[in-house]
Parts: sequence; C-alpha cells; structure tokens
Amino acid sequence: MTKTDKPGLGNVRPVVASIVRDPAPVPTSQLDVNISVTDLYTIGIGPSSSHTVGPMRAARRFCDLLASNELLRRCKRVIVELYGSLALTGHGHATDIAILMGLSGESPSKIDPDTIDQKVEDIRTNNRLNLAGKHRIIFYEDDHLLFLKDKILEEHSNGMRFFAYSEDGELLAEKDYFSVGGGYVVSHDEGDRAESRGHNIQLPYPFTSAAELLKIGKETGLTIAEIMRANESAWRDNQETDTFLDQVSNAMIECIQRGCETQGVLPGGLDVKRRASSLYKELMANPERASRDPLTVLDWVNLYALAVNEENAAGGRVVTAPTNGAAGVIPAVLKYYQRFCPGVTTEGTRNFLLTAAAIGSIYKKRASISAAEVGCQGEVGVACSMAAGALTAVLGGSNEQVENAAEIGMEHNLGLTCDPIGGLVQIPCIERNTMGAMKAINAARLALAGDGTHVVSLDEVIETMRQTGMDMLSKYKETSQGGLAVNVVEC
Repeated sequence: MTKTDKPGLGNVRPVVASIVRDPAPVPTSQLDVNISVTDLYTIGIGPSSSHTVGPMRAARRFCDLLASNELLRRCKRVIVELYGSLALTGHGHATDIAILMGLSGESPSKIDPDTIDQKVEDIRTNNRLNLAGKHRIIFYEDDHLLFLKDKILEEHSNGMRFFAYSEDGELLAEKDYFSVGGGYVVSHDEGDRAESRGHNIQLPYPFTSAAELLKIGKETGLTIAEIMRANESAWRDNQETDTFLDQVSNAMIECIQRGCETQGVLPGGLDVKRRASSLYKELMANPERASRDPLTVLDWVNLYALAVNEENAAGGRVVTAPTNGAAGVIPAVLKYYQRFCPGVTTEGTRNFLLTAAAIGSIYKKRASISAAEVGCQGEVGVACSMAAGALTAVLGGSNEQVENAAEIGMEHNLGLTCDPIGGLVQIPCIERNTMGAMKAINAARLALAGDGTHVVSLDEVIETMRQTGMDMLSKYKETSQGGLAVNVVEC
C-alpha cells in the first residue's frame, strides 16, 4: 500500500508551484502590519526560529483550531506535509521534533528543553501521540510526517500543510501555515498573521520606513527608543513593557552564561566541539592579557556570540533576536555595551532593545528576516544592522547616526548566503554570529565618528537586500543544496 492509498488520506493532494522570484514592490498589506517589540524578541528554543519555533507554533495552532471547532475528539489521524526549505533542511533544524512537540500541545516559550528528548522518544517508540496533550492518536512518523523535498508552496519556501481525519477517513480540517522568519507563523487568514496581532492597534507614531522614523524624530524631538516605547503603549503600559524588556535582556545574559559553562560536542553528527567554555576559562585565567593586547575585548565579544549560538545549536533556551540563526549578535553587542562602555544603566539596556526592535520592524515590513526567503543577509545581516543602530543610540548617537550605523551594518552583509552544512545551524552559522557582532560594533564606531549624513540610506539598503534575496538562487537560501553545504564533506 502506498502513502496515497493509506486510509483517511483520500485524494487530498496539494497543488504546488515554484516560488515567485520577481522583485515586486512590497505588498501594502505587509506595510500595514503593526509590529511590537514582543514580535521581534521571543524566548524560545533552538536551533531555528523559522524551522523549529515556527513549526512548533503552527502545529500547536492547528491543535487549537481542532479544539475550537470541537473536532479534537473526532480526530484519529493527523498528516503533516513539509515543503521547500522546511523539507530540505528540516531534519538538521529539528523541524520533525518541533512538529511532534507542537502537536502534543507544547509551545516554544514554555517547553522545558531538557524534557524534549524523552517526549520524542515516547512518541517514536509507541507510535502514539497525545494530540494537544488531551487526545491520544496513532502516529507513525514515516507515514504521517512527510518531507516533500521536491515541492514548494507558492506563498513561501517555509510551507506546512496539516490534515486531520476521522476514524472513517473523513477530512475534518486542512490548514496551510508559513514560517516566515523569527518564529512568525502566517496563514491565508488575514487575521492570523502573527503571534501578536496588531492590525486594529492605533499607534501614536506609525512608521513603515527609516525615513518616516527620522521624520517623526525631527518633528517631536524624540529618540528612536522613545518613539518605539510610545508605540508600545498602544499595546500595554510602560511597566509591562519594561518587565518584558528586562526578561529578554536577562534571558540573553543567562544564555551567554550557560554557553560559557557548558562543554561537549554539539548534536547532529558534525562533531562540532563547543568552544565558548574553553575560551571563557582562558580569558578568566589571564586577566592581564588585556594590558598586553588591546584587542582582547574582541575575544570577549567572540565569546558572547559563540556561547549563545552553541546553546542554540544544542536546542537550548535562547532569545529569537530577530531569528535563532542570528540569536548571538544582539546579545553579544548588548553584553559588550554593559561590560565595556561607560555610563551603563538599566534604562540604557532597555533603550538598546527598543532601538534594535524599531530597526528590525522596518526590515520585517519592507523585506524579510527569513534566510529561506532572502539568505543569511536577512538573519545575521539584519541582526547586525539592529545591533549597530542600538549600540550607536546608547552611546549617545543621534537618530541620524543610528540610521547610518544600521545602514552600514547591512550594507556589508549584502548577498550573504545561507548554506548550513548538513542542514545544521552550526557551520558556518555559529562563527557567522561572531562576525556579525564585530561588524555591528565597528559600524557603530564609524557612524559615531560622522554627523549622520551619508550617501546610501537605510531604506535603500533594505530594498537592495530584498531585491538581492529575490535574485539569489534557491540553493543558497537555507536548502543546503549549495555553497559550503555541498563543498564540505560531512564527517
């Protein structure tokens, strides 16, 4: 019996097509979406926001759909189909595990990473899954979780299709979801675009471009962080926003610390050894090293980024900022600010995160933060741009200097491909975060040395990044079909 003959599947087969590559104007509906700071930073698990966090959320959301329509108890079988980049690199990115956990009712922000292996083992051993954590169904992974590597859904490379069937094979529900970067999950329903919906929110200072953001600053005298904070007040009061920002910054620093303390080899088969722990010990054992080598501070920044991304690669708790593949850049630059810059305050840390989020929201509206859509320029490149602008702001830079730093950060990441070896978020991803952090710091210093005037605007470089991503061959966009992924022998 073939998979298409299995009871309950019927003749339901998806229509698939090649993704459109034409660099068309940014859709107006995309620009109209209000993006909160809570959308740019989410506390979840590694190794990938688009391939792990997003699919887990989608699977959980499908369970919620069944429950809300009183279909959960009638469901006896669930089929999940993965397309495009999710299918091609899903095993290396733990997409299969994420789907299993999401169908079990788990969410990225609440699941304990230390319990995942046992839960997955129970499902795979017993061929049973507790749907939504409430209703046990048969689940044969080879038959019910399909990686369709030669197909792609039209809307986005990270496509998922969920089917629910009754005992007699009746199709109870069917739903498509798209993981568009940063853990964001969208569907065909206009009201189901993100974890934090903001279509009906009226912001005091709405902006869809850096030019609009700078204009607001000139008219009001507000900093970018103050503009972002004022907009956040449309969702919640300032105290709640501060609480969230403190949770994010604490989670980032705790992730750095865990990475510095953990030894061993990363999972996945590449036998990549964790380096943060040994580097941390070396730096701590030689405090006088800085007096001999003024560039020692760069070793610390490298350490911070390595620590976070090794935790991410191991499936640990990280902050999506704005993605998991780029999760080490902003924490590394934030820690650099907190440890090596003068005049550090709690409010400075909050302003850092608010400024970075304002910049990130423009990328999300006008381009993409998904490596499957635009390559790694949309992940590490965007994180570098966000961190550069944020650091400039907390070091006293003007809004114009912040915009300049963000532009520099992206300009020198244009064309950055995503070609992970073995589909794992390890090589070149971990070291690439150290380079992104370094570029961010240098971009901030360059911007602070000027007066904010420059030839290429941030909006222009964002549009260039978007067009470059659309023109980039799909084999260089998180498919592991080109670049290092095929030129380096896995061992």
